[in-house]
This record gives sequence, C-alpha cells and structure tokens, in this order.
Amino acid sequence: MIFEQYYLDCLSHASYLVGDESTGRAVVVDPQRDVAIYLRDAEEHRLTIERVLETHVHADFLSGHLELAAATGAVISFGEAADEGRIDFEVDPLVDGQLLTLGDVTLEILATPGHTPDSITIAVYEHADDPAPWGVLTGDTLFVGDVGRPDLLSSFGVTADDLGRMLYHSLRDKLLPLPDAVRVFPAHGAGSACGKQLGLETSTTIGEQRAGNYALQPMSEEEFVAVVTDGQPAAPPYFAFDATLNRKARAVLDETAGVALLTLDEVLARQAAGAVVLDARDGIAFAAGHLAGSVNVGLEGRFAEYAGDVLHPDEDVVLVTEPGRADEARVRLARIGFDRVVGALAEPLETFVANPQVVERSSRLTPAELADRLAALPNLQIVDVRNPGEVTAGVIAGARHIPLARLRASILDLDLSVPTVTYCAGGYRSIAASSLLREQGFVDVSDLVGGYSGWVSADGSTA
Repeated sequence: MIFEQYYLDCLSHASYLVGDESTGRAVVVDPQRDVAIYLRDAEEHRLTIERVLETHVHADFLSGHLELAAATGAVISFGEAADEGRIDFEVDPLVDGQLLTLGDVTLEILATPGHTPDSITIAVYEHADDPAPWGVLTGDTLFVGDVGRPDLLSSFGVTADDLGRMLYHSLRDKLLPLPDAVRVFPAHGAGSACGKQLGLETSTTIGEQRAGNYALQPMSEEEFVAVVTDGQPAAPPYFAFDATLNRKARAVLDETAGVALLTLDEVLARQAAGAVVLDARDGIAFAAGHLAGSVNVGLEGRFAEYAGDVLHPDEDVVLVTEPGRADEARVRLARIGFDRVVGALAEPLETFVANPQVVERSSRLTPAELADRLAALPNLQIVDVRNPGEVTAGVIAGARHIPLARLRASILDLDLSVPTVTYCAGGYRSIAASSLLREQGFVDVSDLVGGYSGWVSADGSTA
C-alpha cells in the first residue's frame, strides 16, 4: 500500500493519497485546490489517480476535485447524501458499506453523518481479507481530541440539534466499535474552525480517542449535543461561499499563472474603482508604512483564513507583498476560492519611499500605552476579536467581544467616531482588525501589541 498524508498548516487541512503498488491504482481524498503535489507523488510512485473521494462537501476550503479530474480524468465521488440534484458536475455517489478495490488495497465507505448530512468515513484495508481496517480517513467526523462541529449548516436549513444527534450515533455505531489499534487520519488539525479543541497531532488511533476525546466519553445524546455545540469558534464568513462553490462547475486553478505587477498609479486606479489593497507583509512592516486604505493579513500566519474574514469573495484584490511572494499569496487565496486577484504593486518599499503622500502608518499600542489611553479616554472603544473559546480565560475590562470572523458584518454596531483599540491573543488578528476598521472609515484606531497575553503579563485590568 502507498499512503501519503499532506498537511497544509495555514488551513490546518489534511489530504491523502492511497494507492496499491501492485496495480498502480490510486485515489486522492479531500484534495487541496492546488493539486501539483498529488500529481508529482503519483508519478513518483507510478500510480494512476482514478478517483477523487470527498468525505463531505467542504466549507473551509475550495477542494481540488475539479482540478484533479481535469488533470487525470479521475471520477469524483461524494457520499450519496450530497448528490440530490445540487451538484453541477458529474459524480459517482458512494453508499454506506460500498467497497472500492484498488487491488489488494480495499476501501470501505462508512456513512457517518453529523458534521454534514453527507459525511463519510473511508476505512482503508491494506489487504482485502484483513479482519479490521489499517486506518480510517474520518474527514470532519472525528478529529484528534475533538469531533466535527454540527452547527455550520444552520444557514442551509439543517439544525445543529439534528446533525448533533446524527453525529452521536455515527461515532458510537460506526467508529467506536473499531479496534483500538486502528489509525485515525482526520481532515483537519489544530487551529481549524471546524472544531473547538483539535489536537496538534495529525493522526491518532481509535484507542487514544476512546480514552481521551471529551466527546467520546459516556454521555446521553442530549448531553453530547450540548457539549459539542458549546464554545465553537465563529465560522469564517467565507465558509458558506466555499460550501456552495464546492458543488459548482467552476474554473480550475492554473497554479503556474503569475500575478501582474502594477505601477502605483494603476493600483490607485484599481483602489478607487473598488478593489481592496491586501498587504500581506508582516505586521511590523505594515505598521511602519503602507498604502493608505490597505488591509493587512500577513503571509506568515493563517493567511487565507483571516483574509477570508476581512475580504469579500466578490471584491477585486490588489496584493502588496515582499518581493517574489505575490504568486504564493494568489495561490493561498485561491485555496478558499478568492480568485479575483487583479495584480500586485511592483517594488512596494521603493514605491512607498518615493511617494510618502500615499503612505500611512498604523497605531500600535503597548500595554502601558493602552492603560494610559484608558485613563485619559473613558469612552475608549475596545474590541476583542478572539474566538468564543478564547475569551473564557478573561477579557480586558470594558472590552466588547466581536470575533474577527464577524467584525466586517458588525461594523455598524461600532461607533467610527470614537477612538478604538482592537486586540486578539497575540497581535496577528488585531492588526488585521484595526486595518479593516481604518479601511471602513474609522479614523482613530489602534491595535494592542502582544494581545491579551501581553496585557495580562503587564498586570492590566481584566474581567
């Protein structure tokens, strides 16, 4: 058996190549949109990718099923519950208990609804006559230390209660009966918004999860639904967009296409016409000087996810990056379906130095400076952009909690005439938040360097 896991840190996303060395037949499970890595490894192992398996209709990234089908002729398969006349391209639906034979290597489809109605788990047998699977590819049904959240489809008319009850039975009827030694390979790891406390490891075993996963401990169905829906992170606004787009026949990604370099005048014209200038440099470089009206999400972090929080997929995007990184930024945005990159500013640093009239700096406050501002400005508007699970440890006294994923939709709930400070856990999300507020018309806006952890370390006032 050929088995490869591909882990994309910036989206906490895992995908898989499974093949039979004797026959050269292979499948890819839950592929990312840029598929060159699978094609490369398949060629290296002398495998033919003949099917793309989706464990569910993904919401947190744009899957590469169409890209792989275009490159290899592979058949695309979802669980049968996904194919109800709502998919725009040809699929071969999979039913519970169905066997897919690659040779001696055999895959068994297990219907495990709960995260979504169409969720499946793929049991991998190294040999067709093995009494138990070698491992299971659990998608978003079972994670390391967590299970898939059942509340993401409320906007599509499916309740968290209904899905939570499905998930309870899927876990207990399909996965927990498996032997302890069976390996578990989920679709996501720590940091994903598809759960609330995913572990750092990218694989585990049934036995380890039976012993240590909070959601697999003995409890009633009602208790399970309550515990798995409580404290979930705010769903990024692009999730609904991706869940819809993953059902559509869309343009495939050309990974080799470069980003056009634009002059300052061209960028300003694009910006005036409604394009968002997305500055993907780190927060320190952005704060030191950037094109007025830019939004900052640094490439060094969870770039695509947080860009999806502060941008809208229907907006044109002009990039500002360190030299040579514009193509990387374009592909990372494409992984969540944000394809409207219209160019990148050529030679940003030199352009900013030569044109100071279009450049502004960001206000960043140390904990001591924030304490001074609080003392001087009792009406200071403080916005905590962390997720719900993070604020349980405490907040800065007087802060208003609006997760970054909900900030753009909550602009009208804030007073743009009042001095404002944003903060997160460490500073990466807060400068994205402050830059978004400034782009939306806030005049006096800063972010807290070091975030809540820095504030607590400096003995700031908390609630």
